[in-house]
Amino acid sequence: MSALPPIIRPAVPDSSDLVAVTAIMAHYVEHTVATFNEVPPTAEEWAQRYAELTAHGLPFLVAETDGEVVGLAYVAPWRPKSAYRYTVENTVYLAPGATGRGIGAALLAELIDRAAAAGCRQMIAVIADTGSPASARLHQSLGFVDAGRLHAVGFKHGRWVDTRLMQRDLTASR
Repeated sequence: MSALPPIIRPAVPDSSDLVAVTAIMAHYVEHTVATFNEVPPTAEEWAQRYAELTAHGLPFLVAETDGEVVGLAYVAPWRPKSAYRYTVENTVYLAPGATGRGIGAALLAELIDRAAAAGCRQMIAVIADTGSPASARLHQSLGFVDAGRLHAVGFKHGRWVDTRLMQRDLTASR
């Protein structure tokens, strides 16, 4: 475990970055309800998602420690209707061995800054309410406030899961 702070940088599509993203996300898809995906996206699907998001000027970041990608963060449009164009939903995930070291906070802080610089005005976090208290605490620590709860909207691993919505105004200073 490195004592150095993580390097937060844009993902590079033609490198091992998206392979690492694929592996990190596969863990959460297969073993948790943190994501409502039930089939892990492939590296090719991640490359397509990366291309779509960055073509619109949206950030897609990775965290690196000791030369290894240990986390990812990106924003995507909140909803497809045009009036939502300045609102984004964030995604932040860490490799299982990288939690509890401040990497998630570093990733989310940089994501907030880059999304604001890209012209985004509101950021929404959709957090699986069962088993994700660390995610809610992380978002609260960076200025997100509760915006609502959706009950039993996901069914994964044999159970119904709520989502907690949190929101951050990107026009306010951090």
